[in-house]
Amino acid sequence: MLNIAIIGTGAIANTHVKGYQQFPETCRIVAFCDIYVEKAAMMNEEFGLEVAVYQDYKEMLKNENIDLVSICTPPYTHAELSIASLDAGKHVLVEKPMASSLEECDRMNEAAERNGKILSVIAQNRFTNPMMKLKHILDTGLMGPIVHSQIDSFWWRGHSYYDLWWRGTWEKEGGGCTLNHAVHHIDICQWMRGMPSEITAVMSNTSHDNAEVEDISIAIFSYQDGTLGQITSSVIHHGEEQQVIFQGKRARVSAPWKVKASLSMENGFPQEDTKLEEEIQNVYNQMEDLSYEGHAGQIYNVLSAIEGKTGLLVDGRQGRQTLELITAIYQSSSLGEKVQLPLDPLSPFYTREGVLKNARHFFEKKTSVENFAENKITTGTFYNEN
Repeated sequence: MLNIAIIGTGAIANTHVKGYQQFPETCRIVAFCDIYVEKAAMMNEEFGLEVAVYQDYKEMLKNENIDLVSICTPPYTHAELSIASLDAGKHVLVEKPMASSLEECDRMNEAAERNGKILSVIAQNRFTNPMMKLKHILDTGLMGPIVHSQIDSFWWRGHSYYDLWWRGTWEKEGGGCTLNHAVHHIDICQWMRGMPSEITAVMSNTSHDNAEVEDISIAIFSYQDGTLGQITSSVIHHGEEQQVIFQGKRARVSAPWKVKASLSMENGFPQEDTKLEEEIQNVYNQMEDLSYEGHAGQIYNVLSAIEGKTGLLVDGRQGRQTLELITAIYQSSSLGEKVQLPLDPLSPFYTREGVLKNARHFFEKKTSVENFAENKITTGTFYNEN
């Protein structure tokens, strides 16, 4: 039986608790920790638990019975909490984004290797039926080499969203929608498509004059083989229609699921390739659904990896690659330059201090609310609707 502790009992922590509770034969929650200790106590009560409640994570980590720590705190704390937990001999599951800088990611990965412990970064969108099936279709090669990818990470957040004390600042949140919303889709892109060789990007803040950070960015990814990809990250899109589209030389597939294939007529105009469409559709239909989706799916993978039953799908190296793409978008859009990958310690955005110094600041944060009364959040689409 694996003993679980959760640091940070804000809105996303509810999802972690519910995820762990789906596996009562494998794990149990034994501790909550929050600088607002009353919030941790409220979570204890809300879920009908009687676990230890801590205000100081250092005291909590002295508990030798804790096996795995879920970190659900603001991004600027992720490195400190993860490294301390790993050095205390605990496995770590940390919320996205992995950290505020690549330098912090590197220290987190070093701590995991040094202690021989698992470090996993939340990427719950991978653990959905549409995404797993889409990845499988790409891996079959039926659609041919990918020539273009289109990622629409469309979200909508009201003006008051950035009133929360740690949001909307480069120091505390580490960035805007590119880092904290599109991170899911950027992770999907690098998981399915691989890493580009060059990034060109622009960003702006159109609707949130209480935030230093961007509320929209548009990036072009260039790959070594000459193919391209585009990612739009936004919290200004009503309806939040999110999609991932891959164009291959033979066919197009996407989430939400859609398949289209074309053959060339003599004059070069397209005609439908129904045979290929049916072949791809049949492969898609034959894939079994996941037993668990979203956070629960990733938690299941982490628990199984700790027990040695399966490999870890999202480790710290994968988490770093996603942040590397986001960092390159910020570097390109802030400095007005094309950015070559991979990024190394010479990048002006490699450290947290470098990000704070060089990132474009849009507005001054005017309002700082300690906590919202309403704790309900949304975590995006599961790509099941066309």
